[in-house]
Amino acid sequence: MSQLFTPARTRGFLRATAAAVALSSVLLTTSCGAADESGGDAKATAAVPAGFPVTVDNCGVRTTYDRPPSRVVTIHQHPAELMLALGLKDRMVGTAFPDSAVLPELKEDYEAVPELAQKEPSFEKVLDAEPDFVYGGYGSAFAEKEGRSRTAFADAGIDTYLNREYCGKKKVTMEDTYDEVRTIGKIFGVADRADKLVTDLKSRVGRAAGKVEGEPDVPVFVYDSGDKAAFTAGGKSLGTELIRLAGGENVFADLDDVFGDVSWEQVIERRPEVIAVYDYAGAGSVEQKKRFLLSQPALADVPAVRNKRFVVLPLTATLVGIRSAYAVDDLARGLHPESFR
Repeated sequence: MSQLFTPARTRGFLRATAAAVALSSVLLTTSCGAADESGGDAKATAAVPAGFPVTVDNCGVRTTYDRPPSRVVTIHQHPAELMLALGLKDRMVGTAFPDSAVLPELKEDYEAVPELAQKEPSFEKVLDAEPDFVYGGYGSAFAEKEGRSRTAFADAGIDTYLNREYCGKKKVTMEDTYDEVRTIGKIFGVADRADKLVTDLKSRVGRAAGKVEGEPDVPVFVYDSGDKAAFTAGGKSLGTELIRLAGGENVFADLDDVFGDVSWEQVIERRPEVIAVYDYAGAGSVEQKKRFLLSQPALADVPAVRNKRFVVLPLTATLVGIRSAYAVDDLARGLHPESFR
C-alpha cells in the first residue's frame, strides 16, 4: 500500500479514553444556580418551574437542576444540532468544533450562535461566554489535561453534560440517541418537544428500514481513514447498527470495539460490496479517500472498489445525535437503490 495521508487518530483516541474521562468525575454532584452580583442567590427567590427540580445521572455525575439552564455552550457539533432541533437556540451562547456541514434546516440558527473555537475552546474561553451549562459531544470536551475537567467547571459553578456515547457503555444503539434527546429535553423543560423529535426520528428510521425490508444484507466496509492499515467501525459502534437498519452488514462487526485498525488483507478477504466513507475534517477529503482506495492494485478485485460503490456519511451522522436517523436513509439508498426508485 502506498502512503497517501496520515490516518486520523485523534477521534479514535478520544473514544478509547472516554471511560477514563467519565471516571475522573465519578460521584461529582452539582446543582444549577449561581449567585447574583449582590451576593444573593437570585434563582432561589424565583418560583420553581413546573417539573423541576430535575435530577440527572450522567457518566457518573449526578446533577440536580432547580430550573432549566439559560446560557449554554456546546462543544462539538452534534450537541449543538440536538439543541437546535429542540428549539433551544435562545439558550445557546456559544458553540465550537464543527465537524461537517450543518443540516440545511438548522444552518441559519447554527450560524447565529457565536463560534468560540474551531476545535475545543480553552477553559478560559468558555468562561468568557458566562455559561451555566456546558454540553460536550466527545470525551475531549472535558479533557482534564487541557484544564476543562467537569470538576473544574463545577468549581466555577457551571453544570456539565457529556454525550452518553462517552460514558463507557459497551455498545451504542439508536436507543441511546432517543434517550439522549429525551434527557436533554428533560433538563431544559421541553420534554414535549423531545418526545415529538424522537417520534419524528423513529419515523424517519422506520420509513427507510421499511423500504429495504426483506432485501438481502449487503456487506459494508466502513472506511474512516488510514493507509498502512484501515481505521474502521467495529461492532460496538452506532455505525454498525445504522448499517443493519439500512439493510446491510458491517464486515467488521466482530471487531470488539467502537473503532479499530484492521489490515487491508482482512478487507480483501471479507469482500465488501459497498464502502461507507466517513467524512470529517482532518483525515483527508472524501475525494482523496476514494482516489486512494481506487488506486491500490491489491484492492482492485474487492467488489466495492471494482464497482465504485461508495456511500458518504458525515461523521456527525454516525454519532449519538439527531443525524443518525438521517444516516439510515442515506445508507439504505446507497445499499439498495432499487428499493427507492
